Amino acid sequence: MKKVLIVLADYYGDISSSLLKNAKNNLNKFFIKVIKVPGVFEIPVTISKNIKKYDAFIALGCVIKGETPHFDFISNASTQAIMKLSVDSQKPIGNGIITCLNMRQAKARGKKGKEAAQAIISVLSQ
Repeated sequence: MKKVLIVLADYYGDISSSLLKNAKNNLNKFFIKVIKVPGVFEIPVTISKNIKKYDAFIALGCVIKGETPHFDFISNASTQAIMKLSVDSQKPIGNGIITCLNMRQAKARGKKGKEAAQAIISVLSQ
């Protein structure tokens, strides 16, 4: 049985719980562990610390644009780090981190967890 680690940034609890629910609904044939972290920025290091223990990973969280460039820095840094980890380890990492301009957009994108789960399933089946 393949092992999947879901790293969940729970800064926006209602958004992250929706992402997690939608991801888990597609992973019935896998052993799943969830690790919660405070924010999206902590996702790559958590995956890195666990890279040898799991077959695949799913990064879930939400970044909502505020009045400063922080949104851009966090979004870019986490996406680049996740891609580098995936390529270097040759393990799939489904990116279910949503980046939105407001809470309304974030709530509308709760199915991103499902898409991230489907992405790792696709890569694992290659």
